[in-house]
Amino acid sequence: MSRDFLPAANECTCLAVRQAARHITQFYDQHLASAGLRTTQFSILAKLGRMGPMTINALADELVMDRTTLGRNILPLEREGLLAIAPGRTDRRSKELHVTTDGLERLRAARKGWSAAQAKFAKVFGDERTVGLRALLFEVSATKLPETTAANA
Repeated sequence: MSRDFLPAANECTCLAVRQAARHITQFYDQHLASAGLRTTQFSILAKLGRMGPMTINALADELVMDRTTLGRNILPLEREGLLAIAPGRTDRRSKELHVTTDGLERLRAARKGWSAAQAKFAKVFGDERTVGLRALLFEVSATKLPETTAANA
């Protein structure tokens, strides 16, 4: 059977981005392991630490993450006492996430590993290219891509 219809691997933007994301995530996970955090957990705690309490939906939007996936990532952080879930300040039906004192301490401990990963990545990839890559990726995340339904796919 012919496979001419298959795109070449180097033609797929999604594959390239996902492979790069997994590669970098594994690298950062190794550096954060001594603090007992994974990259996603570090990102969640850091975002809440910088921005203050947020609803799950707001945090999911900020992290460009599916709400359900975020929910799964929050559970171990709550279990370990690194973040707390409380009723919303403006709408008691909503839930807000707060970094706890223990969460801030864990972030402080993880900062060393994160800084080492940042420096090593920039050394290997190049300082200018690293800054450019980050800017480009933030731009990609902010781009409004058209939604597709099954009918117009």
